Amino acid sequence: MLESVRQVWQFRALVGALVRRHIATRYRGSVFGFLWSLLNPLCLMAVYTLVFSYYMRFNGGPHYHLMVFAGLLPWIWTSSALLEGTASLVNSGHLITKSMFPPQVLPVVSVVAAMAHFLLALPVLALFSLAAGVPVSWTWLLVPFIVALHALFLTGIVLGLSALNVFFRDVQHLVGNFLTLLFFMCPVVYPVSVVPENLRFLVTYNPFAALTQFYQELLIEGIVPSAEAVLYVAVMCVVAVLIGITVHRHYQERFAEAL
Repeated sequence: MLESVRQVWQFRALVGALVRRHIATRYRGSVFGFLWSLLNPLCLMAVYTLVFSYYMRFNGGPHYHLMVFAGLLPWIWTSSALLEGTASLVNSGHLITKSMFPPQVLPVVSVVAAMAHFLLALPVLALFSLAAGVPVSWTWLLVPFIVALHALFLTGIVLGLSALNVFFRDVQHLVGNFLTLLFFMCPVVYPVSVVPENLRFLVTYNPFAALTQFYQELLIEGIVPSAEAVLYVAVMCVVAVLIGITVHRHYQERFAEAL
C-alpha cells in the first residue's frame, strides 16, 4: 500500500496535468463550459425538490432542498468517479501500451477531477444556505477530513474495478446499473428516519450512505457525526484501498497485452 502511494506521489505532477486536461476537455465546445458542474446539481435539486415536496407530498423538513443539494454534490462526485474511473484504463489504453506510463495514475485522475468539481460547487451551497437563513456553521471546517475519507474510498474502489474492467468489459456496464440502485440506498432525497427499522441496516452499513449523511450533518445541520460512524467509514476506506491496490497490482503486468 505504501509503495503504491509513493508511486502516485512520485507522479503527482502528471496527475495534476491530466486533471487539468480532463477538466478543460470535459465541457469543450459547450456555451456554459465549466458552469455545467454547478448547473447539473442545481437542476437535479430542483427536480427532486419539485417531485418529492409537491407532487408526492414528501415531508423532508424545513430545508429539504438544501439537504438534497448537500447530498447530490458528493453523489455526483461518487458516480462520476466510479463510472469514469472504472473505464479509465480501457479508454486510455494507448497511453499504457505505447509508453512506460504508470497505469495507477489514470483511476486516481478520475477521482481527483470529479473531486475538483465537488469542491468548486461548495461555495454555491454556502450561498444557498445563507440565502435560506441557514448559517454556515464551524462544522464546515471538518469537511476536508470527510473529503479525504471519501477520496480514499473511491480511489480504492476504482483501482480494483478499472483493473478488472480491462479483462472483463462487463464491469463498467454493471457499475453503471449498480449506481442506480446505490443512489436510492443513500439518503440523498429522503431522511434516514423514513427507512423502516427492518431495512435500516442497508443504510447503516452502507459507507456511501454514511458519507452522504456526514456531508448533510456538517454542511446543513451543523452537527458533528458520531465517532463510531466515522471510524467505521475510515476502516472501510482502508479495506477498499488494500483490496483495490492488491487487485490492481495483480493484473498490472498484463494490462499492455490485454489492451
